[in-house]
Order: sequence, then structure tokens, then C-alpha cells
Amino acid sequence: MSGAPPDDAIRCTYYVESPFPPDKAASVMAATLSAGTFTKVPGETEALTRRFSATVESVCPLDTTTRPALPYGNTPPTDGAPHYRAEVRLRVPLDVTGTDFATVLAVVAGGVTELKELSGVRLMDLDLPHAFAHAHPGPQFGVEGTRRLTNVYNRPLMASIIKPNVGLTPEQTAAIVRTLAEAGVDFVKDDEKMTSPPYSTVAARVQAVMAVIHDVAARTGKQTLYAFNISADDPDTLVRHHDTVLKAGGACVMVNINHIGYAGVKFLRKHSQLPIHAHRNGWGALTRSPFLGMSFNAYNKIWRLVGVDHLHVNGIRNKYWESDESVVNAIGQCLTPLFSPADRLLPVVGSGMWAGQLPDTYRLTQTTDFMYICGGGIQGHPGGPGAGVKSLHQAWEAAMAGITLDDYAATHPELRQALERFGQRKAAS
Repeated sequence: MSGAPPDDAIRCTYYVESPFPPDKAASVMAATLSAGTFTKVPGETEALTRRFSATVESVCPLDTTTRPALPYGNTPPTDGAPHYRAEVRLRVPLDVTGTDFATVLAVVAGGVTELKELSGVRLMDLDLPHAFAHAHPGPQFGVEGTRRLTNVYNRPLMASIIKPNVGLTPEQTAAIVRTLAEAGVDFVKDDEKMTSPPYSTVAARVQAVMAVIHDVAARTGKQTLYAFNISADDPDTLVRHHDTVLKAGGACVMVNINHIGYAGVKFLRKHSQLPIHAHRNGWGALTRSPFLGMSFNAYNKIWRLVGVDHLHVNGIRNKYWESDESVVNAIGQCLTPLFSPADRLLPVVGSGMWAGQLPDTYRLTQTTDFMYICGGGIQGHPGGPGAGVKSLHQAWEAAMAGITLDDYAATHPELRQALERFGQRKAAS
């Protein structure tokens, strides 16, 4: 993540494909991000154009193809025409957008995605000036604040998720939480699909779960952090759910960020006294095509500034489509300060995790600053959830000692059971 540019402009980096040479494609993009339209209009003075126009900072040609990545609709180019791919960097004056993300994204990721001159356009990165640090709240807790709340240092947070994902009553959910809390897990979260259905409203779930968490904490001295999914399509409901959690002594809330939107999350952040655990479900629709949407490098910066504290990043050998390289990059992005060390996000490593991927996560990232979240990897352990949690700690001990999992498992039965149960699990399962 590069340093912030001067306080006069946003720098946008795109990966583009076009039937036109890259320089021409870049010029069309810059014009689309600017003040004019397809023809001259009254009031379009030279001074206005100069102040409110995007400019091309660089164009780096890459390769060519004869098959366009995205469809053209009713204006296809000549069949077999070469399509040029390139990295394009544009400068957008802050006078055009201000620091409001609804405006910023309308400019840098709006009409440019529909240009017929492009058969592919992906926002790869945003370099934002310091004005954004002053205009947005940023994380309230982030990495260090979450560590203070959990009192977990010098290792990842070992976490779990309620399974089955949906269908459980508040009392059934609380029973699972008791088992996990007594097993010593650091953090538990609702599933993204569990919000406030009639059979398990937020209010009822909070009451049942927090009673268990307080009871276990009184006996063990360790209070498990629970992220209640308070997602709703109404900002006032978000705040009401947050206050329900806070009043009950809860210490974290979770939201489905892509469906609540930037404005909804920022509204919550301004009111919140708790960490905001950001689930990015739906992210695949924004990023899975290499020729459309945006990369995590741009994505995380926006959510970071509007105020989330934790952000999901998938995991090594995850059950989804994302490559290990992409996951490692996402973890690094979250942990790289944007404007100050306080704005680092806690990466949430998940999606088919168990003890087996933990050493590789450390080897590839060289950090202890992440949450390692296992559903089946803890609750599906042959020895039960307590043994599942132990297997994670044993895998971490092996990683720190530079010992292979197989060798460490020889004297650690919980890890051996995990290897026997999950070791042959295919990533696509």
C-alpha cells in the first residue's frame, strides 16, 4: 500500500482491456471521469475543464487477445480484432469528488465500467489523500483494541462460528456457545445468514447467549467475545440492535457490509461503542472476474475508512474460489497502515479452516495478527469442540517451534485426531 498522495487528488489504478490502443482507451476513461459529455455544452469553459478533469498519469501496455473478456451488447467490434490489455493510472482532482465515497465511487467505478470502448475494466487500487483520514471515522478498535478486549497477545485469535448456520433457537445457540466458551475459544460469531428472524431475534439471542458468556466468564475468568449479526436494511434498526448488545454486556457486533452499504456502516460506526466485525459475503460478485469490479486493495481501504474493525479474507486452501496468493495479499493489505498504525484492520481468516492450514498461514504471512475462525474444524473434531480448540493451539505451537504437524501430532492426540479427520479434506469440499 503506497503512501498517501498530496491532498489534491485521488490516484486510481485500473486493469483494462480494449479494442483500441491503450493510450486511446486511457484517454476515453479520463474523459468519462471528467466534467464533459459526448459534445460541447454551454458553460464548459477551459478553466472549468482544467479544474474538473481527470488526467492520465501512466499507461503500461501488457498483452493482447482476440477474444474480448466482456460482452459488447449491440455494438461489437470487428470479429478477430486485437484487444489490448494495460494498466492505466488516472489522477482525479479532489474538487471532482470531495471525500464522500458515494461520489468517489460514482466517479471512479461508475460510468467507466460501461464504456463500449472497454471490454474489461477493473479498479485495482485507490491512493487516497490525507483529506480522507479527516473526513471518515476509521476503525475504532482494529487490531490492538480487539486484543485488549480478548486479552490475547502474541498469537492469532482462535475463533468459531455457530453451526448449523440457521434454524437454531436462542437457547440452542446459547448451548453451543457454552460448549465453545468452556473449550476456551477466544471469539464466536453468528453466521452471515443469521440476522433477526422470528425464531431467533437479535434481542432474544443476545439475552440467551450473554447469560451463558457471563456465567462461563465468572467461573473461568475468560470472557469469550461474541459477534452478534445485527445486519438490517434500516440504519435505525442497526443502532437499536447495537444498543441491545451493549446493554447486555456484549462486546462485538457483526454486519454484512456489502448489503448494508458504506453509508449504513458509517452511520453505525458513528454510534457504535463496540468493534464492528465485517463479513464480506457477496464479495465474489464484485471481484471474481479479473476484468470487472475491484480488487481487495481498493475494497479494504473504503471499508477501513468508514469504520470496520475486522474484515473477512478467506484462508489458505479455503473452500471457496480464492487463491492462496490472493488471501495472503488481503491479510497484508489489512495489516498495512493507511494513514496511521491505529487504522490497521484485523484480518479474519476463515472458510473451511482447521488446524492443518494454521502453520502455512503463519509461514506465508509472518504475522500473528489475525483471527483464525473454524466452524467444522472445531465443532466437527472427533474429540469434541474442546479437542478442536486444543488442536488449533497445538498446530500453532508446532508452527512456532518449526516442527511439522505430523511430528508434533505424535505426542499431541488432539492434533493427531484433527489430521486423521480433516487431513484428506479436499479444498473444494
